[in-house]
Amino acid sequence: MSDTLVSTGAPAPTDRPSARRRMPALARLRDLVLVPAIVVIAVVGQLVNPVFLQSDNLINILQSMSAIAILVLAETLVLITGKMDLSLESTFGLAPGVAAWLVVDPAITHGLGVDLLDGAWAVPVTLLVGALVGAFNGLLIVRYGLNGFIVTLGMLIVLRGLLTGISGGSTFFGLPPSMSYLGSASWLGVPVSIWLCLVAFAVAVVVLGYTSGGRALYAIGGNVDAARAAGIRTDRILWLTLVTASVLAALAGLIQAGRLASIPSGQGDGAIFQVFAAAVIGGVSLNGGKGSMVGAFTGVLLLFMIVNVLTLAGVPAQWTNFLNGAVILVALVLSRITGGKAQE
Repeated sequence: MSDTLVSTGAPAPTDRPSARRRMPALARLRDLVLVPAIVVIAVVGQLVNPVFLQSDNLINILQSMSAIAILVLAETLVLITGKMDLSLESTFGLAPGVAAWLVVDPAITHGLGVDLLDGAWAVPVTLLVGALVGAFNGLLIVRYGLNGFIVTLGMLIVLRGLLTGISGGSTFFGLPPSMSYLGSASWLGVPVSIWLCLVAFAVAVVVLGYTSGGRALYAIGGNVDAARAAGIRTDRILWLTLVTASVLAALAGLIQAGRLASIPSGQGDGAIFQVFAAAVIGGVSLNGGKGSMVGAFTGVLLLFMIVNVLTLAGVPAQWTNFLNGAVILVALVLSRITGGKAQE
C-alpha cells in the first residue's frame, strides 16, 4: 500500500505546510510584478524630459490619477467577487452631478441647477446617490439573479443619460467649497486627493488580506457555491460590495469635480477603459477570486506614468485610448504565457 502511494507521486503530509508557507510569499511577489516596469518607465521618462522625476511632476501624476485610482479600487472589489460593474464610470459623473444640480445657484450657472439645498449637503448627497445606484444594481443582480454585465451596462447608459438630462448637456460650475475641497486642498504640501487615495488603498489592503470579509470576497469569486456551502452569506456580501464600489465611485467623481472646479456632462465617459486596463495589468482576474490592491495600484500608476511620459514627449492625448487597449491586450497575452491561462 505504501509503495502505491509513493508511485502515484502523492505529496508527503510533511510537505503540505511548507507549500502553504510558500504561497503567501509567492502572492506577495506577484503583487510587485509591475515594479520593474515602473522603474523602466521612470528611467525612460527622465531621459525624455528631465522634469519627469521632479517632485512637482510626480505629485502631478499622483494627483491626476487619484480619482481614477479610487475607481480602480472600486472595480477591483467587484472583480474579485467574480462580477463586474460597468456603471461605475457613470456613477463617477452622475453622483457629483446630482449634488451640483441641487446646490448650485442657477443665477451663476446660466440656468443650471435648482438651488434646493445648502452647499454643505453636497458631499452627503454625492455619497448617497452612489449608495442608491449600488443598491439598485444589487437588487437586480443579487435579488433577481440578472446578468451583472448586462445590468451594469444598462445602468451605465441610464445614468449617463440622466446626467446629460439634468445638465442640459452643459457643465456645472460655481461649485460650493464643500465640493471643491477634496480635489483642490492640500495637507502638508500634498493634495488631499493623494492622501485619500493612499488611505483608501491601505484600508483595502488590510481588509482583503487580514479580515474574514476580505477572505470571503476571494472565496465567492473562486467558487460561489462552495463559499455558500461553507456558510458565507454570499448574497449579502455581494450586495454590500456593489454598494461600497458605487460609493467609492461617487467619492472619486467628487475628487475629480473638485480638481477641475466643474462637472461636465461627460465626466467619466470612457473611464471604464482605463479602469479595466489598470486592473488587468495589475493582475486582477476577470474570472474572480484573484487579484490584489497592491497590484491594482501599481497598474494604474504605470498607466498614468506612461501617459505623462507621452505628454512630456509631445505625443497627442488622443492616443491614450489606443494605449489603454493595447495594454489590456498585451497583459492578456502575458497572462497566457506566464500563467497558462488568460484572464478571461
